[in-house]
Amino acid sequence: MHTRSQKNARLAGRGITYVILIGAAVICLFPFVWMVSTAFKETSEIYQMPPTLLPSRLAFENFVEGWKGAEFGIFFKNSLFVTLLATAGTVISSSFVAYGFARFQSRLSGLLFTILLGTMMLPTQVTLIPQYLMFNKLGMINTYLPLILPSWLGGGAFNIFLFIQFFRSLPKELDEAAKIDGANSLQVFTRILLPAVKPVMLAVLVMALVYNWNDFFSPLIYLNDNMKFTIAIGLQFFKGSQGNVQIGQMMAMSLVALLPVLVIFATCQKYFIQGIKMSGLKG
Repeated sequence: MHTRSQKNARLAGRGITYVILIGAAVICLFPFVWMVSTAFKETSEIYQMPPTLLPSRLAFENFVEGWKGAEFGIFFKNSLFVTLLATAGTVISSSFVAYGFARFQSRLSGLLFTILLGTMMLPTQVTLIPQYLMFNKLGMINTYLPLILPSWLGGGAFNIFLFIQFFRSLPKELDEAAKIDGANSLQVFTRILLPAVKPVMLAVLVMALVYNWNDFFSPLIYLNDNMKFTIAIGLQFFKGSQGNVQIGQMMAMSLVALLPVLVIFATCQKYFIQGIKMSGLKG
């Protein structure tokens, strides 16, 4: 009887947990479901009271008019260009810097690592003005360089820290064995260590892709030409001069902008989770 009561209590607790998780999932997913529903609604149905969840007719013209009316194809290409270059820079530079921290030691290594961790505590707004003045002095305002160049100069403190933890989990005997066979430090990095940290490399890749694709703040600060805007900034063009917003077209283009991120996360989810687990060598 005691065992049965314990089993019933565990089942009841598990059921309550599932109910809470399902409720939280519904709350989190509802804005996405509403965006998809609104993207396929006609304007009159969007403002209908009481509102409806499912559209009475699929208004595909929202996608056609939104893509053509706001030059959304140009914004899509701009975002793709910036995202690919910035993401490549993030993965390459952060792994390279982390390799130096993990494998090469000097009297200043501890201090430099402390400074690196300290930069993670600084909000973006603190460095915004000095960074803007620096790019302005270099004549890079209204170009894509402020959006891409920082990714090639370290790739972010968090990404470096993530790579460091993985590199330190690898035995140094791998490096020594490769050097005995005639490999130099660069070959050890590219041929031995990078393949061994594939999970974290893919995790950083996914996070960088999502961040750069969705970045709104940096393009808003550094870009002035409408034809250079990215998707995040281009969505504002669905707001008319009188303050009226073309909700259907905006939601349609928001869905288009979200699709690449969903595809990337769906295809790389296994590697992303594996990287976050901070797993080292197996077997």
